[in-house]
Amino acid sequence: MTAPFEALDLAVPILKTIEKQGYTEPTPIQAEAIPLLLENKDLMGIAQTGGGKTAAFTIPLLEKLVADNMRPSPRKPRAVILAPTRELANQISETVKIFCRGLRL
Repeated sequence: MTAPFEALDLAVPILKTIEKQGYTEPTPIQAEAIPLLLENKDLMGIAQTGGGKTAAFTIPLLEKLVADNMRPSPRKPRAVILAPTRELANQISETVKIFCRGLRL
């Protein structure tokens, strides 16, 4: 059994958003990826469709942006996510929007 998201030491606003989405514990890819990405490690992961890959990299990215607490320079991105297709880019965009709710980003 996987430990709950609280065990990943995430910011309270991110944990609240995760809870509002109905997630109670991370998927296997999330449980392994999130701690490594929070430690600034490189990662290549494989999981089934619907396995939580997008959240696996989105949650640590948002955690880092919240922790930085810096205002972005005008017209300068704070993060870039590359996706091979427009459909995947749209899916990632929607996931990021969901997880950004309640964050001051």
